[in-house]
Amino acid sequence: MEKDHLPATVSKMWMFKFISATTTRALFILVSLVGIWRVAWVKHDATYWLLAVLFLPLLLEMVVTLKSRNGRDYKWFSPAIFLFLISIIPSIWILELHHQQEKAINPQSLNQVFKTICPNAWILALHQSALLLVIVGRWLLPLGGGVTRDELSQLLLIFVGTAADILEFTSETMSDVKDNSQHLVYIILAVWTLSMLQFPLHVAVGNSKADTDGEEAPSEVSLLAKHSADIWSIVGALFIQDGPFLVVRLTVMTYFQIFHQMLVFFTIKNFLVVTLNLYRLVVISMDSRSRAGRGSAIPSV
Repeated sequence: MEKDHLPATVSKMWMFKFISATTTRALFILVSLVGIWRVAWVKHDATYWLLAVLFLPLLLEMVVTLKSRNGRDYKWFSPAIFLFLISIIPSIWILELHHQQEKAINPQSLNQVFKTICPNAWILALHQSALLLVIVGRWLLPLGGGVTRDELSQLLLIFVGTAADILEFTSETMSDVKDNSQHLVYIILAVWTLSMLQFPLHVAVGNSKADTDGEEAPSEVSLLAKHSADIWSIVGALFIQDGPFLVVRLTVMTYFQIFHQMLVFFTIKNFLVVTLNLYRLVVISMDSRSRAGRGSAIPSV
């Protein structure tokens, strides 16, 4: 009875992983397909359907993952999410640039004001769909080797906060772009792209369990392992998200002479996050030195 029950359980588990893996990637392709359709419709050019070629790596990755890993994702990196971003980001770039060019052609026309409502809604919907699907997709994808459900829940909570910050950055900063500041659009989109590429990385959550009492005289390697999640989180905030966001917003205020209450608030917020992360890095460094000093002070027997 138990021997018959075990294969059935394994089969059900494999089927569940198969459905989760294929459903997630199907949603990725669907949202990317909507973005390509919107680009082709706005541009009135069917050649933009060639962007669908970007789906091929995602389909290939699905076949390889299902065959070699039974649908399970990797621990530190998600190829499916990375390839989804590769397929959706070009469409959003094209739509954003086209929208800004249309605004620059006839910015004061009342007809143009009404025409911008629908494109804005479509672009915002694509931004929101991409961010929500990254979170839900990571939740649905089968767990990678060595990843616990506790770590996954922490990672998803981090993703929610990160997605909110990214959406706020693009929506608020894009609204500050003047008609003669097209190069600012490229800067914003470049920083947005950089911030989106942190979602395939899963290094901000670790499961190292170092000894906190210091009774076992942990080595330098174990101490670094203990703080690896904090260090990666700090690096991400400084160089991928809040640091670049702060630079862009300071550029908007100083170079483009744009000031308003929300811009100042979010600039201060990014500055505080960067400062607190630097402070956290100093604390980790001082803690490392103090532990190393206590370890060297112990007399050898």
